[in-house]
Amino acid sequence: MWDFEVSPKQSIGESVLSELQERAEADGVALRVGVVLERDGAVLLLDRDEHAAGRGPLYLPGTIVRAGEPLAAAVARGMAEETGLTVADVVRHLGSFDYLDNAGKTVRREHFAVDVAAAAPVRLSNYAAYRWVPLDGELPVTKSIREILAHYRE
Repeated sequence: MWDFEVSPKQSIGESVLSELQERAEADGVALRVGVVLERDGAVLLLDRDEHAAGRGPLYLPGTIVRAGEPLAAAVARGMAEETGLTVADVVRHLGSFDYLDNAGKTVRREHFAVDVAAAAPVRLSNYAAYRWVPLDGELPVTKSIREILAHYRE
């Protein structure tokens, strides 16, 4: 298990993060986080091994929130584990969506915009490739992620 302790700056405000976590607990849903990182008008998206390049949807970095783990720590851990990048600030909440996992359990995925200490080098652990995709172009993502990114652009 990854031993990870981090406390990035939280421009978003601790009360927002606590409220999101409390709401998920009250609703009885598992909690995941998704992370939006922009650089020069493009967003970092990840590509899985099982898809031929350019064929399947791309994904935002993210992770499962561990029991008792603060959301800001999960955001920072997810970015570090999946991309090797260090979150410097959790800037704002971008929205969420619920879905059923493979076991039929409801999962809520909360999304956050972040700033990082440096946007390179990207070192992947769970994905085959990454791309910086222009936000003003066609985004090769699922409908749910497209809606999160549309909110981000507002």
